[in-house]
Amino acid sequence: MLAAFVSTPAPKDPLSVLEIADRPEPQVPDGWTTVEVKAVSLNHHDLFSLRGIGLPQERMPMILGTDAAGLDEDGNEVVVHGVIASPGWTGDETLDPKRSLLSEVHQGSMAERVAVPRRNLLPKPADLSFAEAACLPTAWLTAYRMLFVRSGLRPGQTVLVQGASGGVATALIVLGRAAGYRMWATARSEEKRAAALALGAEQAFDSGARLPERVDGVMETVGEATWSHSIKSLKPGGVLVTSGATTGFNPGAELNRVFFTQLSVIGSTMGTKDELEALIRMCAVTGIRPQIDVELPLTEAREGFERMLEGRTNGKIVFTL
Repeated sequence: MLAAFVSTPAPKDPLSVLEIADRPEPQVPDGWTTVEVKAVSLNHHDLFSLRGIGLPQERMPMILGTDAAGLDEDGNEVVVHGVIASPGWTGDETLDPKRSLLSEVHQGSMAERVAVPRRNLLPKPADLSFAEAACLPTAWLTAYRMLFVRSGLRPGQTVLVQGASGGVATALIVLGRAAGYRMWATARSEEKRAAALALGAEQAFDSGARLPERVDGVMETVGEATWSHSIKSLKPGGVLVTSGATTGFNPGAELNRVFFTQLSVIGSTMGTKDELEALIRMCAVTGIRPQIDVELPLTEAREGFERMLEGRTNGKIVFTL
């Protein structure tokens, strides 16, 4: 079957090891099933995998991809929840110390077919396209959990989203606006700031710009490049929620400001199946949809990876099969 995969890591030149070719059909353990993939979205996790971050050589070759939408074995349209809990785990899957994502231990979803636990499938609403549905389980679910589960923020409060053109960032703007938050955003170019405003941001600023006033919360996925600005942008008692660090994992701690102004710094990772179900319902009730930057056949996946690596995105990159 056709798949996008990695056989050897390349920390400094990730695109050099991206392969798009045939791979064996998925093996299906007890309690698992197969999904015929119709669409899969690209995430920074996939670039990290090409670099070997979180994916050692001994687990390769590994098919990439952490989320998908497609057809189950009975022909039902489904959305795949990409967090794989360990056998017997109950409760919040993201707190399972032995959890993994598709493409970390088990072969990923960037293929014609993927094996997943039966419990990880959710019905896809008919009015969501496969491409839109494929954006939900990673980027949009991450944004949903950050804003509605982890932050403790309330509608009407002001939330700053750093790096407003990425998949999680665009999801945060759309979800926050729909729920009644005042969403502000930063971006490096005038084009990306205009795009953030079009998505529903109340204001958009140049990266690192001094804000008109401090905010109640900051949503952080950028890391080292924006961390100091994020901390300095918060009101006393404010909250920063971080779910990633695409520019590096060693930010300036700003510890004096954290304790003196009593800030909260909260980590957030992916989301649960129940939260994905709630997100799908929210999309159905409100009519909001993922912002798709570009939709490409899997055979042209390299172009999508190049766009992400070079930061030429405005929403999600989706591959179709």
